[in-house]
Amino acid sequence: MSNMKVMNLLVIYSSDCKEILMCRRRKDPYKGLLNFTGGKVKDGESNIDAAYRELSEETSITDKDVSLVHFMDMVYYTYDCRLEVFVGRLNKAVNVSGSENELLWLSADGDFSDTKKFAGEWNIPHIIEMIRDDPSVIEL
Repeated sequence: MSNMKVMNLLVIYSSDCKEILMCRRRKDPYKGLLNFTGGKVKDGESNIDAAYRELSEETSITDKDVSLVHFMDMVYYTYDCRLEVFVGRLNKAVNVSGSENELLWLSADGDFSDTKKFAGEWNIPHIIEMIRDDPSVIEL
């Protein structure tokens, strides 16, 4: 797996855990659909550093606003790709901003299973259900 492409998804909860930060993708894949923020790990970059870098670049949220937990991985062998999922809860209200995608907060209690609205081929509802099954991950 050493040559495998590594990407991250960042599941960010509001400080009261009532909302989840999503983005509306402006480019393919999944153009126009809602997704978590995230991106690629660069050569020589640690996975956690990449997660914080992508979060800051896409949302202006920094490591002073949130502590990320490496929650789970999904490996796609036929695509030679590992998707790392990081979860965090804001420690205060933060104004998010970024130019890559439109950012919006959705109710954490919502239904994330509509594949005409959400990207990821059912990954989003799966990830959220896994977090709901282990809420200690956002009770930092």
